[in-house]
Amino acid sequence: MPFQRAKIKALEPGLFLIDDAGESTCYLLCGEQKALVIDSVNGRENLFDLCRTLTDLPLMVINTHGHGDHILGNVYFPEAWMHPEDFPIAREHFGFAEPEMAPWGLKPCPLHPLPIGEEIDIGGEIIEIISLRGHTPGSIGLLSRKRRLLFSGDGLNSHLWMQLDHSLPISALRSTILTLKSQYGHCFDRLLMGHAQDYTDGALIDQLLQGCDDLLAGKREKDTPYHYFGGDCLQHPISDIPGQCIVYTEDKLNG
Repeated sequence: MPFQRAKIKALEPGLFLIDDAGESTCYLLCGEQKALVIDSVNGRENLFDLCRTLTDLPLMVINTHGHGDHILGNVYFPEAWMHPEDFPIAREHFGFAEPEMAPWGLKPCPLHPLPIGEEIDIGGEIIEIISLRGHTPGSIGLLSRKRRLLFSGDGLNSHLWMQLDHSLPISALRSTILTLKSQYGHCFDRLLMGHAQDYTDGALIDQLLQGCDDLLAGKREKDTPYHYFGGDCLQHPISDIPGQCIVYTEDKLNG
């Protein structure tokens, strides 16, 4: 079966990056006994069938957070797992997509709660669920100590949206990053983000932390206007590379 949107990139043995038309990215991580589908992108192609071209292992879908471009492909699977704090966001985003999907008989699969601290044995590799709350209240990361790799979804991203109504304050993001560095910083040196074409150096977390510190200290002289589908806000650069920034609204600087 040809896939028009999906572009598959083999990163290393047992690990595939699946780019959905440049709009979002998911990953297939294969162990010896089962495979994890980390996020499920936009649901415009049958992700289950695509994964079956890469592995025959049992599949477990884990959503890093509840936004539509990371969960709508759940419709092709019998069940999926997510942190329960993002269940309301997932319901809302499936509601947005229902008019498009309903004529095809597609509907959300059951969602199961996935707690922070859970360890998933995929055979020869343990994946740990860690909190990346900030972008959304229930954002999670998946840590492979074996690969020294963190799948961060949108929770840690070089273009990090913190301006959404359900995004937490910048101070909460700062706390998340500090906890991550303290508890897990020695366990990984690479990230795979939710909108990426390859690995990102783990030094990104220090850039994001500095960005939070600067915002909370009022060092915003380099900030510029930012427009997205929800309106106008601001962006704070975290490096000299265009587009690497924290997007925020003034109210996120309080609390």
